[in-house]
Amino acid sequence: MGTEHVRWLSEPTLTRPVLIAGFTGWNDAGDASSVALRTMIEAWGANALAEIDPEPFTDFATVRPQVKLDDDRQRSIVWPTVGVWSVSLPGTDVILVLGPEPALRWRAFSDQIVGICDRFGVTMAVSLGALLADVPHSRPVQLIGTATDDTLIERFELQRSQYEGPTGIVGVLHDALHRSGLATASLWAAVPGYASQIPSPKAAMALVERACTMIGTPAPLQALATGAAEYDARVAALIGDDDDMAEYLSRLEEIVDDVDDGSINTAEPVDSEELMNEVEQFLRDQE
Repeated sequence: MGTEHVRWLSEPTLTRPVLIAGFTGWNDAGDASSVALRTMIEAWGANALAEIDPEPFTDFATVRPQVKLDDDRQRSIVWPTVGVWSVSLPGTDVILVLGPEPALRWRAFSDQIVGICDRFGVTMAVSLGALLADVPHSRPVQLIGTATDDTLIERFELQRSQYEGPTGIVGVLHDALHRSGLATASLWAAVPGYASQIPSPKAAMALVERACTMIGTPAPLQALATGAAEYDARVAALIGDDDDMAEYLSRLEEIVDDVDDGSINTAEPVDSEELMNEVEQFLRDQE
């Protein structure tokens, strides 16, 4: 598989690494998946491995480059680039992918990721995403984990995806990785639809915790703990004295409490048909 659009920045020696990928854009509600990836990259001190040239894959009228000034007031252009990092951790080596969802040539873009996996002998790929759903901010974050590989489904208590309909780069990338013979899993965090404009470190924390449990390494949760603790207060302030919103929130809390008996563990996927329906409707709405 080709990597003609990959610019290599280092040549680390990695042993059977796992890949964790996430993209900003429509599948990053509350910035949860991108914050989760960025937290792992920074907390683990991951090293820059490569960059994927944005020119063939990006609609720059939609995701615009940024003008930056350095200390000498010299101007430069920062392009919206998908970056790749690597790190060796207790338990496993990891390759991390983070950047804007490409707008063009998704199959060719996925080929670049498959080529990176082939080059370093990646053994498993996990994608992180977040969606807007009818869930209350005042309860633990609900996660859903899906896979097509029977071994992963049994090992990590995931669900088999039955989804049919429009998809994004995550779905296309999973298809390409699966066709290349790689086992893949997808983790989605549910973010309250009524708080869509507030970044959710709480959802990011749940994604980090679950992903690290799957790959077998300690999760860098401390970096998100303060923001996660403040999140509930920020959303509560948003709701304020709105009686209709308060009633809506109360109904959501009752539904969650009835279904889960108040014992959801953020490290475990929620076996909820209703949440799966939310995922599927969310994906269809993007069309």
